[in-house]
Amino acid sequence: MHDVETQKQFISLRSRGKTFDCIAAELGVSRQTLMNWSRKFQFEIQNLHAIELESLQYEVIQSRELRVRAMADRLRLVEAELKKRDLTELSTTRLVSLEAGLRRQILAETGPLKFTVPIKEIPNEEYNEQVQDWSP
Repeated sequence: MHDVETQKQFISLRSRGKTFDCIAAELGVSRQTLMNWSRKFQFEIQNLHAIELESLQYEVIQSRELRVRAMADRLRLVEAELKKRDLTELSTTRLVSLEAGLRRQILAETGPLKFTVPIKEIPNEEYNEQVQDWSP
């Protein structure tokens, strides 16, 4: 039997994309045990992976909120300029295209967020057999 600390190390290593062979060598645990743990701790691994990926994304590029705010500011400028324009002007087409593109980018940036929760952790009064994922 392996201790809880070894299992936590497994969850951390697996959430960072380490292979079973690599983890087996590092922790001294059989591949079969690791595969069993992978099923047992799938939610913890997925959520930790999402947290680590979010952190990496934030380091590399601005936060989603900052990007959406910047695009919203640009969208307001484009909309203000469009109000001044005669829609028959050629450059208006470019502004309308830019407006549509900014809207698509904002929708893509604010698209569905998903968190998973192990079924056993959902209170009975909140459990619905049909829905197991939560999206804001």
